[in-house]
Amino acid sequence: MIKKLLFALLILISFNGFSQNISLSNQAKVSILTCGTGPESYAMYGHTGIRIQDVSQQIDVVYNYGAFDFSTPNFIGRFVKGDLQYFVTNGSYIDFYNNYQAENREIIEQELALSSTQINQLFQQLNASVYSDERFYTYKFIDRNCTTMVVDKINKTIGKEYIKSNSSNQSYREILYPYMSDFYMKLGIQLIFGTKVDEPATRLFLPYEFKKAISQTKVNGKTVEKSNETILVAQKTNIPFNWLNSIYSLIGGLLLLVILGKKWIQTTYFIIAGLLGMFFSLVGLYSLHEEILWNYNILLFNPILLVFAWYHWRQNYVKIVLIGKICLAFLLIYFVYMLNKIHLEIVWPFIALHFYWIGKLVLQSKKLK
Repeated sequence: MIKKLLFALLILISFNGFSQNISLSNQAKVSILTCGTGPESYAMYGHTGIRIQDVSQQIDVVYNYGAFDFSTPNFIGRFVKGDLQYFVTNGSYIDFYNNYQAENREIIEQELALSSTQINQLFQQLNASVYSDERFYTYKFIDRNCTTMVVDKINKTIGKEYIKSNSSNQSYREILYPYMSDFYMKLGIQLIFGTKVDEPATRLFLPYEFKKAISQTKVNGKTVEKSNETILVAQKTNIPFNWLNSIYSLIGGLLLLVILGKKWIQTTYFIIAGLLGMFFSLVGLYSLHEEILWNYNILLFNPILLVFAWYHWRQNYVKIVLIGKICLAFLLIYFVYMLNKIHLEIVWPFIALHFYWIGKLVLQSKKLK
């Protein structure tokens, strides 16, 4: 990620001499660059850039809305809260290309069928953004990111929201889900997401979804896409299946806890699960990211489990039965709600463990109270 920042700063300095007053020739063309995904968290969903090229004036520049500054005071806190400022940069196309080549990430270029007037208008607007306070924007995972900012710029240039999502029959969660190849990263992200990502995906917010929409869009009966070419082919790498980074290791770990079955193990687990629920609750209240608000996963990792753990450790059988029944009721509601959710396939081991352990402790406590 440090490399990304240095790259962004370099291209910002390199093109600081660009003037808003430059007028492009009739040979100028504009294209959308869709960059491939990468293993790092920041590259998980790909990237979108705008390329403007004018051979007669030796202009070949890429505008990038995905830059941020690691030196921002309280960087992590502001990122979590949701008021971290991102900004647009511009830099030479060849530097942009070399950067993605070094990262082994493909680049697909789609030239847009815009008039010379529209290209000039877009060029002036982009330069105005780069060299003014307008270059900063508050990042939002779905509503305002490196792709949505480009979508809005292109639609504004065309004059209407022609390029839009064709995936409203899917939820944001369903669109995002296939991009997450790392199992435990996928599990963590799915658990911290709230109800917003289960809404119909009416916003174009991912690079490859934007790319698809461009190919399907027509303005006054004519296609927006003038050409579509893969200008950088990524070398395919075969990543072997990792049992430790899969649902099988999760199932194995939880089964081991059940087999050991020690009281201190159960108590420790319930404390951790309850604390996780507290985290989901508090971060949702603290953060401005709507994606983590109203997180129903607290019905699974329920803060009440902290109380349950306490009474289990103190062997208060009456309270174990009462609190346990409440936890089971919430767990049942969660399970029913999850039946049509795509991430049920990765959280079911936790559901099964909670039903088994809490149900077993409630039944045992009924006999002992």
